[in-house]
Amino acid sequence: MKIDKDEKKDLPSLQWFPGHMKKAQRLIEENLKLVDVVAELLDARIPVSSANPMLQEILAGKPRVVVLGKSDLADPAMTKAWIRHYRAQEIPAVAVDAVQGKGTKQLVKLMEELARPKTEKLVSQGARPRAARVMILGIPNVGKSSLINRLAGAARTKTEDKPGVTRAKQWIRLGKNLELLDTPGILWPKFEDPLVGLKLAFTGAIKDEIYDLEQVSCLLLEALAVQHPEHLKERFKLREELPQRGYELLELVGRKRGCLIKGGNVDLEKAQHIVMSEFRSGKLGLVTLDSVPDRGMEQD
Repeated sequence: MKIDKDEKKDLPSLQWFPGHMKKAQRLIEENLKLVDVVAELLDARIPVSSANPMLQEILAGKPRVVVLGKSDLADPAMTKAWIRHYRAQEIPAVAVDAVQGKGTKQLVKLMEELARPKTEKLVSQGARPRAARVMILGIPNVGKSSLINRLAGAARTKTEDKPGVTRAKQWIRLGKNLELLDTPGILWPKFEDPLVGLKLAFTGAIKDEIYDLEQVSCLLLEALAVQHPEHLKERFKLREELPQRGYELLELVGRKRGCLIKGGNVDLEKAQHIVMSEFRSGKLGLVTLDSVPDRGMEQD
């Protein structure tokens, strides 16, 4: 997804760093010393935009594995390229679909392997053997609770289809060799690039109530019309040439879905909810919005 400098001037300014996010950051910093490994959970559709730059400083050398969650909603070829990109930087990485459970066994194995030097060192110093301790970190609504539930084999954490609902710290036992510390999702204070905030809005990491949903849905349609016009045409049964402006696309989608009100006008509010919900659920195709650096697209 590319937007030139002039277009960026017209992007909505999306900033969100409420008080509970600051509290979550302090909680993570306080409990980091209790764990051996950190799993950084990213949205496979936006690996760059969903990566919290604050974590790099917070982690301070702690062993880390990158988890590309919601991989069932992302372009499979792009996900493979992102995995190659991280591994080229010697960062362990795995793609996970928490709904189907794909990749979870590989993730558990990676976390145990990364923690082994620490747990073996403790035993060599006379401590009793213990399970590896892991913390999964990610921004709100990146799928952390769903992943933890899948790893635990049961619904151990409260989940809702809303950003940032996991609040309380809790330890979760994952078999004999792994204990997981749950923590709230955190965003960062300011999105330096407005495109990052926009992508977070597209995927639902930022609450819909705090921005102009119509404007964001129009921008999403414009991006999809450029990158994946076939997805829009197939989903909404569009045979005509796609208009370039998002507002016209939104009206077209509304008419195709029968979102009409008195006078034959389109109910834009209903249409924008259709666009956003169907994109977030993958019904508008498997899409990755963040591009991989050129090296990541090379074949193994």
